[in-house]
Amino acid sequence: MASRKPLSILFIGDIVSQPGLEILQTLLPALLKKHQPVFVIANGENLHEGRGLNDELADACFDLGIHVLTGGNHSFDKHLIFKRLKTEKRILRPFNYPKGNPGIGFGVYQIPGRDQKIGVLNLIGRTYMQPVNDPFESANYAISRMKDEVDILFVDMHSEATAEKMAMGWHLDGRVSVVVGTHTHIPTSDARILPKGTGYITDVGMTGSFQSVLGLDIETAKRRLTMLTPQRYKTAEGDPRICGVLATLKDDGTCARMEQILLPEFVSERS
Repeated sequence: MASRKPLSILFIGDIVSQPGLEILQTLLPALLKKHQPVFVIANGENLHEGRGLNDELADACFDLGIHVLTGGNHSFDKHLIFKRLKTEKRILRPFNYPKGNPGIGFGVYQIPGRDQKIGVLNLIGRTYMQPVNDPFESANYAISRMKDEVDILFVDMHSEATAEKMAMGWHLDGRVSVVVGTHTHIPTSDARILPKGTGYITDVGMTGSFQSVLGLDIETAKRRLTMLTPQRYKTAEGDPRICGVLATLKDDGTCARMEQILLPEFVSERS
């Protein structure tokens, strides 16, 4: 990676439905002003009613200053987004889905106001999830395609199993700038720099209602678990929060700092 001035990348964890978008509309402008990241990435696969994405919501995110939206196992839940996926390079879906699915899984982007480029790669895990192509070999291929034309490589690993996300972090240590885990919606407290300079966190967490079960209405979630039958998805609305991570990079593209973001912060009180 070419030598460049230090810079920071902001990643926003899985945005869940309208509460997630609304808290971003409220707090993201101040967050951007405070940290002044040069590039903003967010996972948007849960934006439309908790499952999938549509044009209107994607545009609302871009209007907020988000440069790239990544996806996951719900990327293809809304068929109306398929046409947009075929032409919109700012929306990624996991690269290791079988060929023939609409959209792209990685892209190279110019960093606004700089002569630097960032490569963003979206992967999905296989453990406890649908069978897809090998994410490790897919990562190898995508990185080989991008490494000679970018200064920064950023990876969103969308996976159920923490072990699979951690293994990907070690697999890519020293080869990419940052690996973030998404999908499980619970922020983990292991943001760190791996030995060869890759920033890593197992799960960034979600942006949406924390008075919920992973963004789902509490009573609906309880019925799913107690009745063991399908229940209509109902998005929760209370206590919206932003989960994210701010990665500060060194001149050589390795990571110097991984700062977790939770807004508003939790305060535990009991009278």
